[in-house]
Amino acid sequence: MDNQLIPNGSVVPASAPTVYEALAAWAAGVTLVTINDDRDDVGTTVSAFIPVSLDPPLVAVSLIAGSYPAEVLSRPSLPAAQFAVTLLSSSQKVLAGQFAAEGHPSARLILDAAPHVRGASSGALIPTGGLTALECSVARRVPAGDHLLVISKVEHVVYVAESGDPLVRFRGRYPVLSPPST
Repeated sequence: MDNQLIPNGSVVPASAPTVYEALAAWAAGVTLVTINDDRDDVGTTVSAFIPVSLDPPLVAVSLIAGSYPAEVLSRPSLPAAQFAVTLLSSSQKVLAGQFAAEGHPSARLILDAAPHVRGASSGALIPTGGLTALECSVARRVPAGDHLLVISKVEHVVYVAESGDPLVRFRGRYPVLSPPST
């Protein structure tokens, strides 16, 4: 469809390009998934993150099936069965872009210039300045088409910010959210 919008009232077959255009209309909070791999620190920007359950505390992230983070989290052994997820704030747009870029360097190199901590249980690098950060352990891996759905138990809440605006992805961009008019 060459990134053209489908007119309202039109009906078109569900192909990968048309479904992509349709789902791009879904605004989603942007998260950063970081993993302490035995070889390196790994990270990727993820907008497919959902809370699943409060009791037990479960969340899910969806990763591209062939990606290195999905491969690392598919390993049955620790520490790769643990990771951190940070819900990014609007001030972390550059950081999100760095982790979303193809062929980006290790998470350690990217976060070298940003304030961060290392997770106590996951060992993952966790940027500070987000809205919240969680340490998780993989509970279940579900192949889902060209993605891997990773359902995970929240082990620790690393921090929750007192205030801040979320970083949101909409139509492939990070728009600036404006306050509601009065």
